[in-house]
Amino acid sequence: MFTGYSDKTIEFMWGIRLNNNREWFAAHKQDYLDYLQQPTQDLGRDVYDKFMDKYPRLDLNLHVCRIYRDARRLYGQGPYKDHLWLTIRPDNDIWSQQPVFWFEITPEEWSYGVGFWNAGAQTMAAMRRDMDEDPKRAEKLVRRLRKDGRFSAHGRDYARKKGETTRLLADWYNKKDISVGRYCPVDEALYTPALADTLVDGYCFLEPVYQYFKSFCKAGLEDLK
Repeated sequence: MFTGYSDKTIEFMWGIRLNNNREWFAAHKQDYLDYLQQPTQDLGRDVYDKFMDKYPRLDLNLHVCRIYRDARRLYGQGPYKDHLWLTIRPDNDIWSQQPVFWFEITPEEWSYGVGFWNAGAQTMAAMRRDMDEDPKRAEKLVRRLRKDGRFSAHGRDYARKKGETTRLLADWYNKKDISVGRYCPVDEALYTPALADTLVDGYCFLEPVYQYFKSFCKAGLEDLK
């Protein structure tokens, strides 16, 4: 059962950022297990169970990332991540091409939302076509998000615009990939069991955005054939 993170969670995360080496991690591994890994796993289970009770037909699974970086892809970075995330996502090898619900904690902030890890070019092209042909569909979502005020669109933009769209959709139209999330500085909300309910409430609110993103995945998955 999730009981909240603590100051020691953040202390460990700053420690691994400033001392990203095996010697430091070995000396502080129990801190990682007690203050970061276990709370994140507990949070994930609580959120997943509550969310799936509300949306069992989504057929998603929980995944909590490891702190260890892929040794083949260090690119000059240390062997450990200085952040941790969980996703509620499809259980397949191409999940990164599909929308997921996510939560992430870093030394500076925590965030959650829904979106693509790495949307395919065809997925985003299909979304742009939909905005061209039926802009009201996406505009309805954007208006709902703006009225609520918690979430905003994020993602990489193309250097050269892909075209013109309505003013309301301009922030979505030119993205290489997209997520809709909320970013919060480290605060008391992170340290309480109520964080799990905050995420569940947010995911329920974002479920229509998930369905919208998911509707374009068939086109994007053609990239992988």
